[in-house]
Amino acid sequence: MDEISACDPVLRVSGLRKHYGSVEAVKGIAFEVCPGEVVGLLGLNGAGKTTTISMILGVLEPTAGLITIAGINLARERSRALEHTNFAAVYAPLPGNLTVYENLRVFAGLYGVRDFRKNADAVLERFQLTPFRNVKCGVLSSGEQTRVGLAKALLNQPPLLLLDEPTASIDPASARDIRQTIRGFVDECRAGVLWTSHNMYEVEEVCDRVLFLSHGHIVLEGDPKTLPAQYGKPTLEELFITVARERLDDQAVRQ
Repeated sequence: MDEISACDPVLRVSGLRKHYGSVEAVKGIAFEVCPGEVVGLLGLNGAGKTTTISMILGVLEPTAGLITIAGINLARERSRALEHTNFAAVYAPLPGNLTVYENLRVFAGLYGVRDFRKNADAVLERFQLTPFRNVKCGVLSSGEQTRVGLAKALLNQPPLLLLDEPTASIDPASARDIRQTIRGFVDECRAGVLWTSHNMYEVEEVCDRVLFLSHGHIVLEGDPKTLPAQYGKPTLEELFITVARERLDDQAVRQ
């Protein structure tokens, strides 16, 4: 992989739009994610979060706008850009008829991971999956399957990690462990993370910065620990509810 300057954003999104016929799901948004930074992408269902991530992954083609990953234009050099990223979500489980280790081997081949055994052992240990390495994914619990998906996502040590509600539908203890593990990976490898979640406690704990999406626009951004007080709200959850109901002063909205 190409070297990435610690001073340059690992992800840059500019003027990003997505139309579905007459419906505009994402409306010219712009943001960056820097190495070593966890950025929360927040909003109600339908706000445009998953559409945005799908465009960054190259799954959906933007109607307009620019996406660069590690300085590489995604539209012009899709394969090269995507070498620098990985993805996990609870709605994208790995094949259940393969064992944990077999799944990692398949995805290591897809991502061009050179030292598979070393990397596989490392992610299995990181997510406490070593005892399950020869167990088929289909018989694992939902929390264990979530950890396998995250192990896959870290297998190529991506400079950019995209996590779409990675702790949804799992117990609080497992969610806490996952947050700590991802935060450890970010601090060790200086990776950038774009993380969607509806859990505001989680967002406050793990994110350095948040972006609030509403109807395809980014309407607010800032430090999740200090942003609520700037708008007279006691908690991030209260601010989230206010944004969702569009009760902020119009000056807060960035079109």
